[in-house]
Amino acid sequence: MTKTCEYYFAPQSPWAYLGHARLAALAERHGAHIEVKPCDLGKVFSLSGGLPLAKRAPQRQAYRLLELQRWSDYLQLPLNLQPQFFPVSGDAAARLIVATQLAHGNAAAMALTGAVMRALWAEEKNIADADTLAALANDCKGCELDGRMLLKTAETGAVQSQYDRYTDDALAANVFGSPWYVVDGEGFWGQDRLDFVERALLK
Repeated sequence: MTKTCEYYFAPQSPWAYLGHARLAALAERHGAHIEVKPCDLGKVFSLSGGLPLAKRAPQRQAYRLLELQRWSDYLQLPLNLQPQFFPVSGDAAARLIVATQLAHGNAAAMALTGAVMRALWAEEKNIADADTLAALANDCKGCELDGRMLLKTAETGAVQSQYDRYTDDALAANVFGSPWYVVDGEGFWGQDRLDFVERALLK
């Protein structure tokens, strides 16, 4: 039986970026289905007690940078600790991902999500910029996406409603960070829990 992993994330999350390719690989390895659910992390934080980065204590901010560097080195995944275009709103990118999912399915949404995250954390691109997002969609390998068309769709009420629904789903699933994975109703917070996600998919 094919298992499903609900994948909650904010496109601007470095931790989601660090885990994204590995999640895609383990899902392919085990024939699992990934349900892409970008959500509004600001709303999640406001209702779960989380703080935006700028409001966290200095020691927490410093340790975050240390951990990001450790994981980047360990995974051999390029990551700029302090990219030019960060902090950045993830809403426009999230809506583009939702529009892509609705029009082309989860596989295309996963591919575009990876491109968006890589653009922010490794390529010094502004994922809140419309031209940048359109180019990322157009260049998404194997997806054959029309970036401008998807951007227009992303501004529709239908896409916003779906984005809001995913955020509501996240809150209902007790999500309080990004990335968050749910398998068989069990939640896993963080890319460092992917070993446990894999075990859950194998049950």
